[in-house]
Order: sequence, then C-alpha cells, then structure tokens
Amino acid sequence: MIDLYYADTPNVFKVSIALEEMGLPNKRIPVNLLEGEQLKPAIRAISPGGKVPAIVDHDPPGGGAPVSVFESGAILIYLADKSWKFLPTAPQRRYDTIAWVMWHMSALNPNLSLSHHFLNMAKESVPYAKEKFVKESAKLYGVLDARLEKNEFICGEYSIADMTCWPWLLYSGLHEQRIEAYPNVHRWFKAIEQRPAVRKALDGAFIPTLDQELERAKG
Repeated sequence: MIDLYYADTPNVFKVSIALEEMGLPNKRIPVNLLEGEQLKPAIRAISPGGKVPAIVDHDPPGGGAPVSVFESGAILIYLADKSWKFLPTAPQRRYDTIAWVMWHMSALNPNLSLSHHFLNMAKESVPYAKEKFVKESAKLYGVLDARLEKNEFICGEYSIADMTCWPWLLYSGLHEQRIEAYPNVHRWFKAIEQRPAVRKALDGAFIPTLDQELERAKG
C-alpha cells in the first residue's frame, strides 16, 4: 500500500494519475493546504519543504522499511521503477523521458505557476510580471506543441512525461492560454483526458475556474 499525501493540485494529480495507470494500491491522506496542515512536523518529516504530493510506500521494492519520497518528479520516477511501467529501460529512451519530466519541473511548472500568481492571485498588479510570464507560458506551450507534432505522446509512447505535464493544462485559462490554439497539444490533451485511469484519478477533484480563483484571491 502507498500512502499519498493529497490535495487538489496539478502536482498531486500527476501522482494520482500515475498510481491509477500503474495499478498500484494506494490510500489518499487529505492535506488541507489553506489551513497549513502541510507544515505540520509529521508531514515535514516526509516532505521537508512542507509540500504535497509526498508518498510513503509500505511495500517497497526489495522489501524492508517503508520508503518515503517527496517532489512529484522524483515520485513519478520511483513509481515507474517500482511498477516497471511508463518509463522505458533502454538508456536513450529512458533519459529522454526523464529529460522531459525535468523540463516540466524546471520550466513548464514554475512559469505556469508564476503566470497564474501574477494574473490572478497577487495582491498588487505587476504589469511587467504579467506580460513576462504570459509570454513565457505561451512559448512553453509552443515547445510542447512542436514536440507533439511528430509524436503521439511526448516521448512517442505514453509515459510519465505525459503524466507530469498534462494536469497543469487543466488550468490553461488561469495562464491566459487556449489549448485550442495549439493543435497538437489539443489533440494530445483530449486523448489523455479520455483515459479511464485519468478519469478515475480526477474523480471528485476540485479544479477551479478563473472566477473561483479570482474570488479566492479577494479572501
């Protein structure tokens, strides 16, 4: 059994999707981010930065004591290695997949997050930051679109690279992007959206609209 420290965020969704796709038994442990539960000592013992997702695998490969893993990219690699699914073993394909996971972690994830923050959540309007991160978000959507022009999925076959990028595009409106403007991304997004494991992973999840985020920003 794998404990997943859970909240309705795109970084958690990617792990939830992976667990369902890989058929790994798991239990969600809800973490209320608005009340700061992620900062409690019990969770920081697993995730030192006080962030979710984090997992505890009570049946790790090879047996032994439970294994805890934090940071969503590291969790996906761990789960893929554990299940022998969605991460190729041939070196070229394996590291190409890992490189795209890292591209998401170092480029797509932070830029989309900052775009959303300055557009919707910042207490003061910062026009320079809005323009900068919206433009960078559009550039990164373009990088993904170009990659998908020649590939059905990011690395050819469906993999953890797709699982790590896809949930962030659920929030495209919060980044002032339209998935329909990127035809290859749009085709890829709709294909993944229909996967049974993805639908199961997101069942009951709260994915805010722009109006809901604007209302929360006033609070």
